[in-house]
Amino acid sequence: MEIQRDNGNDGIGRDYRITVLLVDDQRMIGEAVRRMLADEKDIDFHFCQNPEDALETAVEVQPTVILQDLIMPEVDGLTLVKYFRAGDATRDIPMIVLSSEEDPVTKAEAFALGANDYLIKLPDRVELVARIRYHSAAYISRLERDEAFKAMVKAQQVLSAELNEAAEYVFSLLPEPMTGDVRIDWTFIPSTSLGGDSFGYNWLDEDNLAIYLLDVAGHGVGAALLSVSAIEALRTQTLPRTNFKDPADVLTRLNHTFKMQEHNHKFFTVWYGVFNRNTRELIYATGGHPPATLIHGDSRDNVEIKMLNTTGPMIGAIDTAHYTNATVTVKAFNHLYVYSDGTFEIIKPDDTIWTFSEFIELLSTPRKDNKYPEIDDILKATRKLKGDESFDDDFSLMKISF
Repeated sequence: MEIQRDNGNDGIGRDYRITVLLVDDQRMIGEAVRRMLADEKDIDFHFCQNPEDALETAVEVQPTVILQDLIMPEVDGLTLVKYFRAGDATRDIPMIVLSSEEDPVTKAEAFALGANDYLIKLPDRVELVARIRYHSAAYISRLERDEAFKAMVKAQQVLSAELNEAAEYVFSLLPEPMTGDVRIDWTFIPSTSLGGDSFGYNWLDEDNLAIYLLDVAGHGVGAALLSVSAIEALRTQTLPRTNFKDPADVLTRLNHTFKMQEHNHKFFTVWYGVFNRNTRELIYATGGHPPATLIHGDSRDNVEIKMLNTTGPMIGAIDTAHYTNATVTVKAFNHLYVYSDGTFEIIKPDDTIWTFSEFIELLSTPRKDNKYPEIDDILKATRKLKGDESFDDDFSLMKISF
């Protein structure tokens, strides 16, 4: 039995051959076993005549099975079994002890100390080869399993590092909270596997503020990179022939620019709005995205909840997609929440799903001090509901007050 693999680092991808180490003080026994195995081309044979060198030799040749005599002058065979089982490099190697007699007490003690098999020497060649192959096959399978696990851990470490780096990059592109006539606060909690959320806002001119949030389907570095590319096109206003004050036109240009067949079959949803601080009109459009939630009224005591949503599919999925605008005049008292679905698609500890209506109730229910929830209040309540600090999808939430 021989396993061929490409060579790699850290023991990963090494070649595995059946390798026998015989420990016996009698040279004639060593020669006899060598001859038994001579015609087995896939078996490597090593002989150690001095039992005091057995541990060092085993570490050097890395056998897949050890044959060991129990009666030797320098070292008691059962003691040597104990030493093999105590060593980090040898504790799992199969051991076949060789004895000149069938002694139940000695056999029981050998097994208790960690021997895997017991043979009266010298055994028949066919039986010896069969037992060597049997024990080596099991040990090689264990080595392969451990190798696969190490490779998986290494891959996970690399992926985790890449995800952390991508998350830091996304963070670096997010805008600072805004103060003044328009106040914007936000939170962004990347999921454990990094989703495709990104958002931003910027003044298009002295009076018009663009606000946008998008969510790429899927997770990982690829989703994050597409998200960053799209958000940068909005932030820097580099979409060609686009009226950035017209949300429907912006979504149409995004749809033409980020076709899913040209971006690894990935698409994204988006909410885009433009607020004019002179007219107080907010014009908006959505592409497959959850509606933004506007809580506004003439005063704190007289408010309405309005879901800001328009028809239109996700970006990149349909070449001929059509997007439409809608407009609302924002009243004096107001809070606008813009979010991704990771904020409300929460699985609770009892495996039930938090409903969207329950999420909206959280946003629209004043606290005991009669103030509406801040970002930290919503995040804290969501984590408490989930029973965990981490999220399965990116948690992106903006709170805007005009």
